[in-house]
Amino acid sequence: MELSSRGRFFGQVHHTISSPSASATPISRKMTHIGPRTLLALISIVVVAGCGQIVCRCPPGPPGPARYVETPIDALPGWRSASLAPSLAAFVAGCPRLQATAAMAQVCAAAGAVAQGDERAARAFFESSFSAYAIVSPEGSDAGLITGYYEPIIAGSRSHSAAYPYPIYGVPDDLVDVELASVYPELHGMRLRGRLTGRKLVPYYTRAQIDAGNADIPAPVIAWAADPVELFFLQIQGSGQVRLDDETLLRIGYANQNGYPYSSIGRYLVANGALTIDQASMQGIKDWAAAHPQELQQTLERNASYVFFRELPAEGGPIGALGAPLSAGYSIAVDRRYVPLGAPVYLATTFPLSSDILERLTVAQDTGGAIRGAVRADFFWGSGSEAGALAGRMRQQGRMWVLWPRGEPLPRP
Repeated sequence: MELSSRGRFFGQVHHTISSPSASATPISRKMTHIGPRTLLALISIVVVAGCGQIVCRCPPGPPGPARYVETPIDALPGWRSASLAPSLAAFVAGCPRLQATAAMAQVCAAAGAVAQGDERAARAFFESSFSAYAIVSPEGSDAGLITGYYEPIIAGSRSHSAAYPYPIYGVPDDLVDVELASVYPELHGMRLRGRLTGRKLVPYYTRAQIDAGNADIPAPVIAWAADPVELFFLQIQGSGQVRLDDETLLRIGYANQNGYPYSSIGRYLVANGALTIDQASMQGIKDWAAAHPQELQQTLERNASYVFFRELPAEGGPIGALGAPLSAGYSIAVDRRYVPLGAPVYLATTFPLSSDILERLTVAQDTGGAIRGAVRADFFWGSGSEAGALAGRMRQQGRMWVLWPRGEPLPRP
């Protein structure tokens, strides 16, 4: 089991799409049978054990404070020539999840009254409704890492066959998932995952155990994949679509995870001399896998983490941590300790492997385990192979400005 924060994972390819957890799932209902005393005992075992025999990731200390430097909005680089109508559409898509927050309720109401596609009206809305603040990291830097992610589309089937032998699992019935803040508020966002053996909570099955079929996983199979590497990267992204035999698309999203921290196979391959750092992109790893089929399974097992999925509505885009559909080219994942979900964020960076300027008003609508830091973002490129190629190559430096409603105090982390 793992003491962990919920989110996406760290690797050379950084990125999956989180899903909201507001609705009750079979696991959350199951957890109501674990009493407070039992829960406290389980937490105590993990905290006392630290990171010894139990597979765990101890909670990080509180983040250092970032600085937010107010900046005239028309002084943002490229602001005057930026196209803002798509930014407004992305912002409005997240408003149903923001109406309960006093700071955003009024601007969301105003945004809903702006005609979609009206560039002049969109510009007037943002300039009259928001103030801009440059984000400066606790270390004093206004620049940070900007990566990319996407929604993969992989080949699959509803039926198991020799052509489609790899299961895409839903959430197992025996996966225990405990939100620790219910007992320790200071552990907000930290979760404990495992399974019960009698009265004992033990680590959940690893990737190696699940893939080898040695674990009796009481989980529904949503679909069957054709390629283990494509399925692996689908798990890293955390959301995607499965193109079925009849050419229909099945959209699936992150539902839960087995409790082990992500371990990058890209880093593993670089450390063992199989790839250079420049080759350790998603495509580079896929090329290596195709050339080394006998080493593939052992390499994939270096990452013990395993993601379970749920079916999502086919219409709209993939769902981010805010609970809103993501907008290709206008949604980003952020570290919510520094940037509130739902806030517009002006991003100044460059296109992948390029010095070409990318300056755009995006919306913070997702989070991820690899997205840690004040000046840190993951840029959502969209769906399919072209978006995947851009996401896999993106590792740029950039600056960020959070836009916050005029007159409202900036939120605390």
